[in-house]
Amino acid sequence: HVNGLIKLLLPMVATIHVLNCRFICLLVYSTRWSSSTVPRITTHYTVYPRDKDPRWEGMEMERFADEADVVIVGGGPAGLSAAIRLKQLANQHEKELRVCVVEKASQIGAHTLSGACLEPTALNELIPDWKERGAPLNTPVTEDKFAILTEKYRIPVPILPGLPMNNHGNYLVRLGHFVRWLGEQAEELGVELYPGYAAAEVLFHEDGSVKGIATNDVGIGKDGSPKLWVIDEKKWRPGRTEHSVGWPLNRNTYGGSFLYHLNEGEPLVALGFVVGLDYTNPYLSPFREFQRWKHHPSIMSTLEGGNRIAYGARALNEGGFQSIPKLTFPGGMLIGCSPGFMNVPKIKGTHTAMKSGMLAAETAFSKITDENLQSETAGLYIPEYKEALEKSWIWKELYAVRNIRPSFHNYFGLYGGMLYTGIFYWFLRGKEPWTLKHNGLDSAQLKPAKDCAPIEYPKPDGKISFDLLSSVALSGTNHEHDQPPHLTLKDDSVPVAQNLAIYDGPEQRFCPAGVYEYVPLETGDGMRLQINAQNCVHCKTCDIKDPSQNINWVVPEGSGGPAYNGM
Repeated sequence: HVNGLIKLLLPMVATIHVLNCRFICLLVYSTRWSSSTVPRITTHYTVYPRDKDPRWEGMEMERFADEADVVIVGGGPAGLSAAIRLKQLANQHEKELRVCVVEKASQIGAHTLSGACLEPTALNELIPDWKERGAPLNTPVTEDKFAILTEKYRIPVPILPGLPMNNHGNYLVRLGHFVRWLGEQAEELGVELYPGYAAAEVLFHEDGSVKGIATNDVGIGKDGSPKLWVIDEKKWRPGRTEHSVGWPLNRNTYGGSFLYHLNEGEPLVALGFVVGLDYTNPYLSPFREFQRWKHHPSIMSTLEGGNRIAYGARALNEGGFQSIPKLTFPGGMLIGCSPGFMNVPKIKGTHTAMKSGMLAAETAFSKITDENLQSETAGLYIPEYKEALEKSWIWKELYAVRNIRPSFHNYFGLYGGMLYTGIFYWFLRGKEPWTLKHNGLDSAQLKPAKDCAPIEYPKPDGKISFDLLSSVALSGTNHEHDQPPHLTLKDDSVPVAQNLAIYDGPEQRFCPAGVYEYVPLETGDGMRLQINAQNCVHCKTCDIKDPSQNINWVVPEGSGGPAYNGM
């Protein structure tokens, strides 16, 4: 399984697809049809196939086909690094190689969300002269601060050299701007970028290997958390990183915060709150915990007198070493954050995502350009990618921190995990002869509402804390209104019968964009789930945390979603 974190304010997900063997993750499930007495919520063709819909009988749909040597799905750090490395190798060896990147956002970087504190290891390897090329790394880390928060106090914790939160040599960046710059470098090398194209379907050869991808249909009718703040310049400390754990979460809820002082020509800070999606209380709202955290005296003192200018949220794959899936298959490879290469204790995944893309490019290039290669499948199988990963610094780094996250599953929670990290990671650097296990699927962790105490959240004051919808408005989120909702349900009856009845409708709290809400039936004799798909910021939390695993997030029409500007 892959554990999740929701980050309110991260690295883009990417998969790589090689000549006639392009790939996209595909969830297969058995469709369950709703009872006619339940209001229809889902109209998407993945749940109601068109071949069984009389409205589509006799309808002809024209599809445009194109071929490339390598197609990369996802224009984030991993995908663009893979594209750049492929073209570097092609140019170096004087080979013709067509490399295409498809990205669902309207612009490269528009769906990218992070803190971000960037470790430049992979960038130094990929583009050694990045400074001369104008990479937007403007803020080297100059100061690290870490603390445990109680409701009113801040307890400083020293950051010793070698611990995950030591950021010496790293840079505070607006990751969307960095990704946009990577896109410019890719285009200079001849990579073809296609923003606004959402890969929606995997195509297969007859032998079962991956053949390619299909973008989603358009023109189908509807019925078929970083925040950036400008602060008072007197409180601005460019290069300072601040991290905290503790309040407002209890000791058994994994999470923490970050606050980065950026040097972008004006007194900007990026701040965010991370909550582990293995929390147990269905009344918990990650968004409202974020708002409450900002009222801590040590945080509020920085924000007072400032202005909120942006908002976003996304889920992070935080299963780490124990949860890495099968990475290669005939026709493709998994790269970036999707297979779980994030270093959770560091809260960093951009450097590992980029390196995985580079390794995938190098192993794919040697196969694609081998004129004498005899492939057993139509889609190329490249097991050398996994071997290259295991020999790289990615594997060593993830193995060393593998036990830190699961060590929090103990009676003392946060404090037991910190004690474990202090003793075993500090002294052994991950060389302990055991590997701890995760606690199970995040979706299986919620307790019934009757066994939990409701959480009373303070009303937002409109200065430091804010309501959900005004925050979502700052994300620039927009979708074509007249399209089938991309938040699909396998069974329309489950939300009320299970989620509302047992867990008091947790989707209306774990969603950081107000997509899900329970409203009275028009007849007045019950409730129904309303899905406000227009609000969706593409965080994918619902797909992970839904206790009934009834929600299946699929891509909307290309260009839809948030429009982050340098988040």
